[in-house]
Amino acid sequence: MPLETDLYAPVKALLEGQGYDVKGEVRGCDVVGVRGDEPPVIVELKRSFGLGLVLQGVDRLTMSDSVYIAVGAWPKRIREVRKLCRRLGLGLIVVTGERVEVLLDPVLVTPRKNRRKAGRLLSEHSRRVGDPTKGGSTRVPIMTAYRQQALRCAELLARDGPMKVAALKVCSEVPNAGKILLDDVYGWFERVERGVYSITPVGRESLVKFGRG
Repeated sequence: MPLETDLYAPVKALLEGQGYDVKGEVRGCDVVGVRGDEPPVIVELKRSFGLGLVLQGVDRLTMSDSVYIAVGAWPKRIREVRKLCRRLGLGLIVVTGERVEVLLDPVLVTPRKNRRKAGRLLSEHSRRVGDPTKGGSTRVPIMTAYRQQALRCAELLARDGPMKVAALKVCSEVPNAGKILLDDVYGWFERVERGVYSITPVGRESLVKFGRG
């Protein structure tokens, strides 16, 4: 049976063929496709069909009407599975190897949308540079937009030495660099004097870990 990450590339290719900009692991969603001003398409990936996957799909309906669940094996009792997904408003996809079969498209239902969650989803998708994390990934750090920005700051400090926050903002093109340095979520930065920061040994190790050192 394939891994969840094995399902990502075929699903991504399907959506990209329909004109979507696709990225993995965005705000907890395995696959997110954005096309123009349309609501995002969200796909949750699992090796096999189960209750956990259905619950994930239902939760994602608070962010978009276009939610699919994708599995790497044909579900047992497929007629009942299709009926369940239809009643919940979920699409259903089966991925076998490189073949992607869309068995059911989402049916419009009227769950209440969480505008804040939907906004955060689209914001993270737009701010993230490239597609650094495969959908379905577990037990690995997710390369969020925030982490990417922190890495850009760390790279500059490792290369050029201690810098003023104002200069770092300009050179890194990270408008919120000051807050990133002040909060120091990952333990990568230290203040050497007022308004001037340097990189810590932990920060240098992290640059190597993420292939930036």
